[in-house]
Amino acid sequence: MGDLDRPVPKLPIPGKRNIMITSALPYVNNIPHLGNIIGCVLSADVFARYCRLRGYNAIYICGTDEYGTATETKAMEENSTPKQICDKYHAIHREVYKWFNISFDEFGRTSSPQQTEVCQAIFKKLLDNNWLSENTMKQLYCDKCERFLADRLVEGTCPTEGCNYDSARGDQCENCGKLLNPTELINPRCKQCKNTPRIRDTNHLFLELPQLKDKLVSYIESMSVAGSWSQNAIQTTNAWLKEGLKPRCITRDLKWGVPVPLDEFKDKVFYVWFDAPIGYVSITSCYTPDWEKWWKNPDNVELYQFMGKDNVPFHTVMFPSTLIGTGENWTMMKTISVTEYLNYEAGKFSKSKGVGVFGNDAKDTNIPVEVWRYYLLTNRPEVSDTLFTWSDLQAKLNSELLNNLGNFINRVLSFLAKPPGLGYGSIIPDAPGADSHPLTKKLAGEVGKYVEQYLEAMEKVKLKQGLKTAMSISSEGNAYLQESQFWKLYKEDQPSCSIVIKTSLGLVYLLACLLEPFIPSFSVEVFKQLNLPLEQASLCDEKGDMDRAKRPWDILPAGHKIGTPEPLFKELKDEEVEDYRRRFAGSQADRLERDEAEKAAKLAEQLKKKASVGGGKKQQAKKPASEAKSKGSVEREISITRLDIRVGLIKKVQKHPDADSLYVEEIDLGEGDCRTVVSGLVKYIPLEEMQNRKVCVLCNLKPASMRGIKSQAMVLAASNSDHTKVELVDPPPSAVVGERVTFQGFEGEPDDVLNPKKKVWETLQVDLQTNSDLVACYKDIPLTTSAGVCKVASISCGSIR
Repeated sequence: MGDLDRPVPKLPIPGKRNIMITSALPYVNNIPHLGNIIGCVLSADVFARYCRLRGYNAIYICGTDEYGTATETKAMEENSTPKQICDKYHAIHREVYKWFNISFDEFGRTSSPQQTEVCQAIFKKLLDNNWLSENTMKQLYCDKCERFLADRLVEGTCPTEGCNYDSARGDQCENCGKLLNPTELINPRCKQCKNTPRIRDTNHLFLELPQLKDKLVSYIESMSVAGSWSQNAIQTTNAWLKEGLKPRCITRDLKWGVPVPLDEFKDKVFYVWFDAPIGYVSITSCYTPDWEKWWKNPDNVELYQFMGKDNVPFHTVMFPSTLIGTGENWTMMKTISVTEYLNYEAGKFSKSKGVGVFGNDAKDTNIPVEVWRYYLLTNRPEVSDTLFTWSDLQAKLNSELLNNLGNFINRVLSFLAKPPGLGYGSIIPDAPGADSHPLTKKLAGEVGKYVEQYLEAMEKVKLKQGLKTAMSISSEGNAYLQESQFWKLYKEDQPSCSIVIKTSLGLVYLLACLLEPFIPSFSVEVFKQLNLPLEQASLCDEKGDMDRAKRPWDILPAGHKIGTPEPLFKELKDEEVEDYRRRFAGSQADRLERDEAEKAAKLAEQLKKKASVGGGKKQQAKKPASEAKSKGSVEREISITRLDIRVGLIKKVQKHPDADSLYVEEIDLGEGDCRTVVSGLVKYIPLEEMQNRKVCVLCNLKPASMRGIKSQAMVLAASNSDHTKVELVDPPPSAVVGERVTFQGFEGEPDDVLNPKKKVWETLQVDLQTNSDLVACYKDIPLTTSAGVCKVASISCGSIR
C-alpha cells in the first residue's frame, strides 16, 4: 500500500474509550499453523473488530518477530542470509493473515530502524537508572567459526539416561523433551561447521528483576484484578514469583539482532525476549510518529494483549519490569488473554516438525475462510487444551453453520424475495402491532437477554462464549419461524405474517453484526443480500443499536428492497473429509514426498498414453514448410512451450536517457551479440543489483520501442499483490547463459515471434506465479534450468510478468 492510500493513523481521543490491542509477534522462521493463528492473531482480531463495532477508538498492532538464534539457524538450513529469511517468511505470514481476514491497523516487523532506536533508548534508561548488572557466563565457543554458540547453534548427544539421542539441540532434546543447557550435551558440535566447540567465559548484561520485584508485584496485584486477567495467566505469573525472581540475561553472542550500544559489548545483541515485546512499541512508531500518545498515556489508553500460554511470563514479568525500570509513564498492559494449546488429531501441532494444518494449507483447501475462522473460534482453547479433528470441523460446518445459521437466514430472505402472492417481492413489509404480538414479544425478551450476555462475554474477552451466545440467537430465530408457521400465516393472517418476517429480518441484520468479529466475510455476504452497505454494521450504544436489538422488528425499515438471496454455506461431505485427513497426515516433509510421488506417477502415465497413441498411428510425411505456412487457419494450442524463456546475463545497465523509471540493459543470451532490453524497474531494484546478474528473459515478444529505444526482449520479475515490491526471477547461479527455461511435462518449440493479436503471452501470464517456497511456476510447475529451479528472494504468491 502506498503512502497516499494509507489511512490516517488513529490517535487517542479525549473522552472516548481508547483501546490498543496487540497479539504476540509470530516468529518469522516458519509458516504459522492453525494453533499459532488461534493463539494470537485471530483472537486479537475478533476483539479488535468487536471494539470497532462498539464505537471504541481501537487500534490493532502486530508484526513478525525477526531477530534471534532461530532466524540464524533457519538461514543456515536454507543457505540464505537472516535478512532473506525474514523477508521471505514475513511475506508468507502477511499473505496467510490477509487470507484469514485479519484486520491489523499495522503489521510490521522487528528488523527495522525504529526497533533499534526504541530498544536502545529503553536500554539506556535502564542503564542510567542502575537496573542492569554485568556477569560472566560459561558458553561454548567455536574456534573455526570464531564465535560463541547460542543454544540452537549447538547439537550433540542427549545426556538423559536411556535417551542418547545424537541430534539433541542445545536448548532441548526433541526425542525425550528434556530442557538442556548447551554445556550439558555429550560430544557437542557446532551446527554450522560440525567442529567440537570449547567452553569459554563471556560477559553479559542482566536485568535486575529482584530489585524491581516490589514495583512489579504492585502492578500485577492491581492490574490482574482491574483487567480481569485470565486464570492461566495469573497461575503462570504467580509460579514465577513464587519460585523467586532472578537477574535475567538480556544479551546474546549473536550477529542478527539489535546491537548493544556499548563499546565493551559491541559484538553482542539484545536477547530476543528483551527486544521482541519492545516490537509492539516500535511497530506502533511505524504506524504513527505520535506513538507516545498511545504508549505513554496510561490514563486514557487501555492495553489488551493476546498470546499463547508459553509467552505469558515475558508479558507479565519481563516486559512490565523493563518498562517500570525506565521510570517513564508507560501505558501498561491492562488485560491479557491467554490460550492453551490446540492439538491436531492424535498429536500436537508443530512448526519445527511440520505437523498439522498450516495457514497456507487452509488457503489451498476448498473450505471458505469463514468456516476456518468459525471452527477455530468455537474450539478456542481458553481454559484447557482443545483438539482439532476433521470430523469435528465437518460437524460444526454442517450442523451449526449450514443447518442452523445458514438455514435461518436463507428461509427468511428467500420467502421475502418470492413474488407477491407467494411472498413480498423482496420488499420489507410494515409490521404494526409487533410489540404486542405474543410470540414476537417472547422472542424479543430472549434475544435481549442473549445480547446482554454477548456484550458481557466480549467485554471480558470470553470470545468462545460470545460466539456461542450469538449462535443461540440464530437457534431462537429458527424456533420462532417454526412455531409461527409463517407459511400458513401468509395465507390466513397477513398482518401477523408481516410481523414475523420483519422481526426475522431484524434478527438477520443483528446476527450479521454480532458475528462480524468472528466471520467477517459471512457478514459481508449477508449485508450484500440485505442490499445494505457494510459500513452500516454497528453495535454502538450511542446510536441506539443495543436498544433496537431488543425490538428486532424496528431494526430494518419497511419498504426497503433486499438483494438476491443465495445459500451462505455448502455441505462438507464424508469423502471430502477423508481426502483432507489423508492429504494432511504426517509431517509437511511426508506430504511433499507423497505429492512428488503422485505427480511422478501421473506424469509417467501421461507419457505412457502419449507413447501408445503415437505408436498406433502411421507416421505422416512432413509437409514442406511453405505448404504448412499456407495453412494459416490451423491455430496452435496456447501452451507454455510457445514462450521462449532463456537464461540471460546483464552485461551493462544504465538509466534510460528520456525516462526516469526505465533501465536500458545489454543482455547476453548466448547469441553472440547482446540484446537491448528496456525494463521499468528503476524504483524497485537499485542499479548496482542489476549489474552482471543472471536473469530470466522472455525472448520472443515482438520488439517494441520504449521512449525512443527498441526493446528486444523482456526481463521476468515478480510483484506482490499491490505492486509495491518487485523482484527479479533468478535462475540458479550455475545456469548456462542462453539455455532455455523448461517446464516438466511440456514439450514443444517456441514461436519465432509471438503474434500480439493472438494474446498468447497475456493468456499464459495469468498462471505465472511464485509459490510459497518462492519458486517461479507456471500452474505449480517450476521454471527449470539444467542447474535447478528459478526463484525470487522473498515474494510468495506473486504475479510474474
